[in-house]
Amino acid sequence: MQKSYDVVIVGAGPAGIFAALELTRQKPGVKVLILEKGRNLDQRFCPSKEKNNQCYHCRPCSTVCGWGGAGAFSDGKLTLSTEIGGTLDQYIGESALQEMIQYVDETYLEFGAPNQVFGLEQQAEIEKFQRQAVHAELKLIPVVIRHLGTGRCMKILQNMQNHLLAAGVEIRTQCPVAEVLVEDNTARGVRLQSGEVISAGQVILAPGREGAEWLAGEARKLGLTTEINPVDIGVRVEVPAAVMEPLTKVFYEAKFIYYSKTFDDKVRTFCMNPYGEVVLENNDGLITVNGHSHAYKKTKNTNFAILVSKTFTEPFKEPIAYGKYIASLANLLGGGVIVQRLGDLLAGQRTNQSRLAKSLTVPTLAEATPGDLSLVFPYRHLVAIVEMLKALDQIAPGVYSRYTLLYGVEVKFYSSRLTLTPQLETAVQNLFAAGDGAGVTRGLVQASAAGVIAAREILRRL
Repeated sequence: MQKSYDVVIVGAGPAGIFAALELTRQKPGVKVLILEKGRNLDQRFCPSKEKNNQCYHCRPCSTVCGWGGAGAFSDGKLTLSTEIGGTLDQYIGESALQEMIQYVDETYLEFGAPNQVFGLEQQAEIEKFQRQAVHAELKLIPVVIRHLGTGRCMKILQNMQNHLLAAGVEIRTQCPVAEVLVEDNTARGVRLQSGEVISAGQVILAPGREGAEWLAGEARKLGLTTEINPVDIGVRVEVPAAVMEPLTKVFYEAKFIYYSKTFDDKVRTFCMNPYGEVVLENNDGLITVNGHSHAYKKTKNTNFAILVSKTFTEPFKEPIAYGKYIASLANLLGGGVIVQRLGDLLAGQRTNQSRLAKSLTVPTLAEATPGDLSLVFPYRHLVAIVEMLKALDQIAPGVYSRYTLLYGVEVKFYSSRLTLTPQLETAVQNLFAAGDGAGVTRGLVQASAAGVIAAREILRRL
């Protein structure tokens, strides 16, 4: 017998979870189904203690899909600013977005987020760093951040799941959706890969970055218009924590933007992790690099990404494929992620085990292969990364050290941006799209807010 629901949500990342939270809070008894192609939170770990396809005991083997989405095993930063993390201000306005961010933040606090925030105090220090940034041709964006931390983030997501189950929400994991069902330009439900048909009055598509290609394919089938977003490609930088401490004790995460002198490409820092570790990320078989900062354990290093943004024009329309191609070169040459000392890169030589052993920065990612990133990155990307490191060294002396470690490749795939109404509804009636997979958000807070926006419009119709 075909099952029917008031709302079907595709994807159990922050957008999908917050949509379900809002629906059940405002309308108890509403029939909601969440469909997630990945595994449940407690099943996103490799059970084997042996090395197995870049997957290790007590490391997540499904880092980008499953309950909680890619954020489940992330550093868990809540960026409480309208300037960072997406473009929702273009849909609902900046003041409304600020109110939404506050609402989302309060919800995270309700489910276990810590009270401490960074970036509100030490105004004199903030202004000092802003002046230094100007002299270095950098733009420093001060933001308020609530840090959840890897570990605590998972507990919060488990609390949210328990709450939704108690509220009557049905959750199916390891349940991929094949297609959206549309009749008379109105969403009617979804068809699962198993062949099962599920009907629903409203459908929210929130598949995250992992489901971006699937969503883009559905958009083409349904005739929905999209815009091509840029792709960010770069390295994860690791230095002794003392190098970045003057910045991290003030901002926790300092966000800088730079435009390269040689090519005028936009370069930015991303996801700074004080006393954190560099980790592997499995993107559907493609091994990339990321960074975490744990809530309950610390290392002696700080890591952050330097990413070069590239927007392609006609006739090229495959930025995600381009990013995957660059990352695949590192996989081909190093069997996964490559690590190289900055000094070796500048000297035009490959880092080997002997040279790595001499580094004053002790790598936190033991699985990375010493190698040569100049064989991986396009020339203009390397030039932009090196220029950015030089500029940062004027603010945090020691960043441009021969012992600084560079891990590659880190790639941020931003989905094709769907054309949506201010309520995040597509041109198909009752079909909404939210979160990173829809190309409108790029982080936990705005993705969560997108789920709330879609849910509130649906509540007006139920």
